Amino acid sequence: MNHLEESSPLLAEEVPEQGSETDAYLNKVKNGRLYIATFAAVLGPLSFGFVLGYSSPAIPDLQRIQDPRLRLTAEEASWFGSVVTIGAGFGGLLGGWVVDKIGRKLSLMFCALPFIFGFTIIIAAQNHWMLYVGRVLTGVASGVTSLVVPLYISETSHERVRGTLGSCVQLMVVIGIMGAYVTGLFLDWGWLAITASIPPTLMLVCMCFMPETPRYLLSRGKRREAEDALRFLRGQDTPVEWECAKIEAASRYEEGSLSLADLKDPGIYKPLGVGIMMMLLQQFTGINAIMFYAETIFEQAHFQNGSVASVIVGATQVFFTAVAALVMDRAGRKVLLILSGVAMCVSEATFGIYFKLSVTKHGNSTLISTILEAQDAVSEAAHTDLSWLALTSMGIFITGFALGWGPIPWLVMSEIYPTKVRGLGSAVCVLTNWTCAFIVTKTFQNITDLITSAGTFWMFSCLCAINVIFTVFFVPETKGKTLEEIQSHFKGTHSY
Repeated sequence: MNHLEESSPLLAEEVPEQGSETDAYLNKVKNGRLYIATFAAVLGPLSFGFVLGYSSPAIPDLQRIQDPRLRLTAEEASWFGSVVTIGAGFGGLLGGWVVDKIGRKLSLMFCALPFIFGFTIIIAAQNHWMLYVGRVLTGVASGVTSLVVPLYISETSHERVRGTLGSCVQLMVVIGIMGAYVTGLFLDWGWLAITASIPPTLMLVCMCFMPETPRYLLSRGKRREAEDALRFLRGQDTPVEWECAKIEAASRYEEGSLSLADLKDPGIYKPLGVGIMMMLLQQFTGINAIMFYAETIFEQAHFQNGSVASVIVGATQVFFTAVAALVMDRAGRKVLLILSGVAMCVSEATFGIYFKLSVTKHGNSTLISTILEAQDAVSEAAHTDLSWLALTSMGIFITGFALGWGPIPWLVMSEIYPTKVRGLGSAVCVLTNWTCAFIVTKTFQNITDLITSAGTFWMFSCLCAINVIFTVFFVPETKGKTLEEIQSHFKGTHSY
């Protein structure tokens, strides 16, 4: 404690005075080192993006390779692309345990290792199993990363910049995906794997010089280390003892380990419900369905090079995710989620109309035959060319997803949980996300066969409408609020 606490009206119960004192404190904060720490952390999501994007340019190379020990059949290529989700699901569970045991910083350094080892095994692969093992390891690292990095950023940043910095997680993921696509235009699968191992190596080195999060240190009773971490993050001349005391006071109510009885606490079960539902609804927007159709739609619009088309899609995601990061702390989370949901709802409804008009014979057609029929319909009737409708719909959908339901669920996940349930809650969210991604990917073919392509997209459109309703009634606005104020909201002890 210092003289600030004796004279500060922040400790009084009057909310307006508290807000003004918070503003006075934040006006003294210097963000330079916080940005450096955030950059070091988001090298993890950049690595994650390279993992997701790697299979797209690598699979064609591995299917044409001369070495029969490494050459992939269509079935083997499918496993090479999808086995990452198995590792990521396990990584999410592992991350939930590790992040509470060894802390946020060491967890980030730890998850760099399976990234590096995984790509190293792929580079040195002598058979298919080495390729699969490498992909699983990079998947494990991706699962841990998707959990730990949002937590690290939310616990080191303050309310004025937390939204913008938190949005950088998804931004770096899509930059990594686009980076893999662009690099894949010039490098083969081996050199691409070498390139993909550079970001996690940099993260491992950079995180050695970054601090642990103050909230984690205080939860372990390390007051002096927490003040040092805050001084690094806020500036040497900032009176960090005040912020440290504020975090410490809030954490007194969270002492002890999590028990089943705690699940009756609205401060725990409400954010758990919100986090899980947001991850579930994110995957049920149909993002994987749109990505599945992307190359075919570009080909119908006379883009013959599918690789270039993928780069265009990736660049669109990067641009609008960057826009979301810039406006996150101004517009607010709820507004962007609602706009995002409405845009995706309308665009997928239009997608359904496109397939309904393009394909006149549905019956029990398979997805492949549906696509072929759509291509025939377009090519045989140039005067009724509807490819512009699909391109417009896809552009609106990608824009909407990148502005809201892409980055915000990960940001909100890192903001809403009390300290003692943050590891478990985040692990459940990550597992939910990857499980739903697997379900949507694996059942998409069957759903399309059952209710046609038009029906499938109309179904996703209805689910996006549910996203909007859920956001309006259940998702709290966290813009400009401290993590402690957000937790008080769920407990019902603080209104904002």
